[in-house]
Amino acid sequence: MSIFSTVFNRRNTYSAKWDMLEQVYSINDASEVLPMWVADMDFAIPSVIIDALHKRMEHPVFGYSMAPEETKSSLTNWVAEKHQLTIKNEWILFLHGVIPGIAEAIEAFTEVGDKVLIHTPVYPPFMSVPKNLGRKVVTSQLLEKNNSYEMDWESFEDCLKNDVKAFILCNPHNPGGKVWSEKDLTKIAKLCQQYNVLILSDEIHSDLIFKPNKHIPMLKVAEDPNNIITFLAPTKTFNLAGIQAATMVVPDEKKRKVLENLEMNRGYMGLNIFSLTALQTAYEQGNPWLEELLEVLTVNMDYVVENLSKLEGIKVSKPEGTYLLWIDYRGTGLSEKEMMDRLLTVGKLALEPGSKYGEAGNGFLRMNVACPLSTVEDGVSRFVKSLQ
Repeated sequence: MSIFSTVFNRRNTYSAKWDMLEQVYSINDASEVLPMWVADMDFAIPSVIIDALHKRMEHPVFGYSMAPEETKSSLTNWVAEKHQLTIKNEWILFLHGVIPGIAEAIEAFTEVGDKVLIHTPVYPPFMSVPKNLGRKVVTSQLLEKNNSYEMDWESFEDCLKNDVKAFILCNPHNPGGKVWSEKDLTKIAKLCQQYNVLILSDEIHSDLIFKPNKHIPMLKVAEDPNNIITFLAPTKTFNLAGIQAATMVVPDEKKRKVLENLEMNRGYMGLNIFSLTALQTAYEQGNPWLEELLEVLTVNMDYVVENLSKLEGIKVSKPEGTYLLWIDYRGTGLSEKEMMDRLLTVGKLALEPGSKYGEAGNGFLRMNVACPLSTVEDGVSRFVKSLQ
C-alpha cells in the first residue's frame, strides 16, 4: 500500500490533532470523534527524512549545533527551482516556527500601540499575536466572489493611509485557499511601499499549489525587497510541524541585524540538529514525495467538493492551494453553535468553526483533507449524517 493510503493510529501519541479534542471542543469523550481540524497531515513523512534522522542518531553525541551553509543552500535552491526566486544564503534566519517569527518581526519593527493590518477571514494567530504584543489590529475584509476571495482595494488602501506600520499577508490564503495573483501582489507591494508599511509575508503553504495555479513570492514582484520579510518552512509541505523548523528571509541587512540582536538578547540558540537535518533533507530530496502528495490531495479535494456540494445549503469549491477546504453552510440556516453541535454529537466529526478566523468567517467551516482517502470518505459520511 502507498503511504498515502495507510491509516496510522495517532491516538495517544501526544498529537494535538488527535489527543486534544476534549479540551479544544469541550466534550467529555472524543474516542469516536474523527478530527479533521488542525492543519497537520495524517500521512507519514518522506522516508528520506526518516533515514536522515536515523543516520544522524547513529552518532552518539548531541552537542550544540550550528546551521551549515548547505542547509541554507537547500532552501535557496528549492525556491529557485520551485518558484524561480533568487535569494541569498545570508538573507536566511532560522527559527522554530512561522508564528514565532511574525511575533519577533512585529516586536522588532513596531511599537506598542502601533497598528498592524490583516485581511479577514484569516489564520487566528494573525489577530492574536499582534494583540498580545500590545499592537492594534486593523482589518480589511476580503470580498467574496464565486466561492473564493478577492481584495477590497479601497478598504485596503484606506487602512494603509491610517498610520499602519505593518501588514501581514497570507499567501496562499488560509483558510480560503486563494493563491494571490502577480497583479494582486504587485499592487500590494506598491501600496505598502507608498505608505511605508512593512510587509510580513507568510508563505508557509507556498509549495501546496494545485495546477494550473502558480505561487508568486512577494519578493519576486516587489520593487523594494528591503520592505519585505518572508516566512517559509518545510513543516506544512512535508508534515514536520512537530520538528519545529522555519525560516525568515530578510534581504535588508539592517533588519537582519535587528532581528539577530533580538534573538541574542533572548538567548535563542537556533534550530537543533534534528530540525536542521529534517529541513535540509526535505528540500534536497523531498520533491518526489511532494509530487505524489499533490496528486493525492487533488483526489481528496475533488471527492469532498463533489459530495458535499450535493447537500442543500452547502457551498464548497476546490481551493487553489493548501490542503484545507473552506465550507460555506450559511444556506442551511443553522447557527455556528447548532452546526458544531450536530457535527460533534451526531456525526462525531471535528471541524474548525469559521468564527475562529474573525467575524468574516461566521457561517463557514474549515476541513483538513490531508489524510488517506478512506478517512476523507469517512469524514464526508459523518458530515452528511450531521445534517440529516
